[in-house]
Amino acid sequence: MESEVPNARIPELKSFLEEQRSQAHRVLHYIIGLHRSFLLRSDLNDAIDYLCEEDPSLAATALARALHQSEEAAMDASWIYLALRRRVARWDYLRIHLETMDLQQVGVDKYLNFKEHLATGGNEDPFGLEIDLEPFYRDQYKLKESESIGRGVEFLNRRLSSRLFEEIGKGDQRLLHFLRMHSYRGQQLMLNDAINSVAELRNALRQALIPLRRRPPHLPFDEVAAELRAQGFEPGWGAEVGRIRDSMGLLLDILEAPSPQALEEFLGRVPMIFSIAILSPHGWFGQSNVLGRPDTGGQVVYILDQVRALEREMRQRLAAQGIDIEPRVIVLTRLIPQAEGTLCNQRLEPVAGTRNAAILRVPFRNAAGEELQHWVSRFHIWPYLERYAVDAERELLAQLGGRPDLIIGNYSDGNLVASLMSQRLNVSQCNIAHALEKTKYLYSDLYWRDNEQRYHFSAQFTADLVAMNTADFIITSTYQEIAGTDASVGQYESYARFTMPGLFRVIAGVDVYDPKFNIVSPGANEDIYFPFTDTERRLTHLHPEIEDLIYGGERPGDTRGVLATRDKPLLFTMARMDRIKNITGFVDWYGRSPALRELVDLVVVAGHVDAGRSGDDEEREQIGMMHHLMGEHGLDGQVRWLGIHLEKQLAGELYRYIADRRGAFIQPALFEAFGLTVIEAMSCGLPTFATCFGGPLEIIEDGVSGFHIDPNHGNASAETIADFFRHAADEPAHWQALSDGALARVEAHYTWRRYAERMMTLARVYGFWKYVTDLERAETRRYLEMFYGLQYRPIAAAMEG
Repeated sequence: MESEVPNARIPELKSFLEEQRSQAHRVLHYIIGLHRSFLLRSDLNDAIDYLCEEDPSLAATALARALHQSEEAAMDASWIYLALRRRVARWDYLRIHLETMDLQQVGVDKYLNFKEHLATGGNEDPFGLEIDLEPFYRDQYKLKESESIGRGVEFLNRRLSSRLFEEIGKGDQRLLHFLRMHSYRGQQLMLNDAINSVAELRNALRQALIPLRRRPPHLPFDEVAAELRAQGFEPGWGAEVGRIRDSMGLLLDILEAPSPQALEEFLGRVPMIFSIAILSPHGWFGQSNVLGRPDTGGQVVYILDQVRALEREMRQRLAAQGIDIEPRVIVLTRLIPQAEGTLCNQRLEPVAGTRNAAILRVPFRNAAGEELQHWVSRFHIWPYLERYAVDAERELLAQLGGRPDLIIGNYSDGNLVASLMSQRLNVSQCNIAHALEKTKYLYSDLYWRDNEQRYHFSAQFTADLVAMNTADFIITSTYQEIAGTDASVGQYESYARFTMPGLFRVIAGVDVYDPKFNIVSPGANEDIYFPFTDTERRLTHLHPEIEDLIYGGERPGDTRGVLATRDKPLLFTMARMDRIKNITGFVDWYGRSPALRELVDLVVVAGHVDAGRSGDDEEREQIGMMHHLMGEHGLDGQVRWLGIHLEKQLAGELYRYIADRRGAFIQPALFEAFGLTVIEAMSCGLPTFATCFGGPLEIIEDGVSGFHIDPNHGNASAETIADFFRHAADEPAHWQALSDGALARVEAHYTWRRYAERMMTLARVYGFWKYVTDLERAETRRYLEMFYGLQYRPIAAAMEG
């Protein structure tokens, strides 16, 4: 979406194809000979590496470089199309005629059309709908450097703080209006009617600061309230004189010469956020007896910890500014009448560890207005979300007594509902994806019809496009969630250009250089996940229960496998039982590795042991595969499989118990958006192995605070784990070094305190710029409303019908 300098390597490639036709033909003939319409980067790399073994001179050619740079190739008998990713979200599309070796650069529309042609067997629609949001964003500020992606608020402040005051008087006036708009339930905050112009504001600030500088810094606001009110100042500047002075001084500095740092610090003090609504409709959302159920895992843990951290931060900020108001945080989720022993049929549930936060459950209703009684998979809930948004809004307003100040969506469904609700209420919207399904399932867009009955990606990817573009700001846990790596496309980047044949073709959908993207990494609950060396806080009374879980006999329906010995370290994994989490893949590696089986026993907490207890098709498939692997490899004496839900306190002590025995944790997912269990394990001092695809690549410093493993190369991953345990057995200090490294890494980068501070600052800064500029563009909103009405709604309605 940015005008780019042409790729200098394209002329080199053109020359090579013209001058070295025989060598070029040999390479392309080999690739065509693979008899596949589409090849990924890994396939192309394998192909060129194989050819370079036969002819090393190929490695330095322009064609080899182009193939290594290509993220994808699409081909038929006449043409090979290449998608070259020269850097993050900057692409070139080329095609080579296989007979003439003619090289042409093509647009993304022609590249996508060719993919459709291959995928549909020549039945592509030449007049299909194209989505192109680029014209709406041409005049907006965009990042230029890939290193800046995920630091949107810093960029926005730098660019807009200087421009705000360029037009004489206008910027000052906007800031004045912004400060005068703040109130809560009829109580005026910050400024009153005694100040009506910027000149009056400057003068009032100067006059107020004269006596305040003579007052003790810890003098309460009440002691100076009458004096300040007469000058035009209301509560909100600070609880004590020292903070009031600092806040007023910051504002004077901004009016004199605005700087991004001063503006961010000042906005962080403005009392703007009193209540937050958090949307998470799908799954079994609750505080007990839910983890491990279908669609119920890290997101629930994340949100509950998020709620506690945000409420604490909101209360501290309001208190520091002298505002005696109790903050409110409401989690909106689905009420499930057939609750299966959970509290998911309870309308209102206070969140433990908070003063005033609660889970508010609202039922799904069908077209006839009837409440749905049972759990519904996250892939099948799309027909109910629009009605849910209206019902949830009504319940939320009644519960809060007014609009929230911020709406946070979670996952695709929660983000769509947040979009609908925020537009109706005119409230700032924050999106958190957790995991975008599009990159998890190969060619899930191109072959969407093949998966439609099971996954309904037509609705989900449409909803994602709407929600991403309506959000005021987007939070991610890692950089690569947005922009990937040099060798992989980011989750959000994958929405920039793609096609769903028969539905629409996205020419420009999402731009990862948009300053709405910000990286704010979560942590683990420090009251539950703390170092195993912290003996005073250890829950040793749970050890008999843990020992029975690990070493006890069979519990029909709940466990499989009885460990034959107690003298080995334990390798532990815990996740939902689905294909992406790759639990069965990991058990297969273990079963095939005599070295690893000799060194450690395995503890698996995942899904159900009895497939009859699961209501999810994919989980039942994985359960069946798990039983097959246990039998095939003869693992019943070396693997303890627990098909039960662990409460968090028990899970925390289980991590520490395994650390006591010098074990380790493994997260073997094919892809993991963030990796909350990785943070939990590291917070307890447990050496951790985790997938190199997704968030763990950033969380773990390989060889320092844990290890990266490639889930596509199970034998090599098993050998990496075995090497660690061999080394640790020979040198116990090696295990301790990795444990210490894990603890240090978490403390430096992954805590809820840091998360909440950043979230509250972001909400204020984006709210400010939304108010004083045209960040919220009416024309973009109208385009997205049309897309939603004409595309999403018919898809969702057809699912219900």
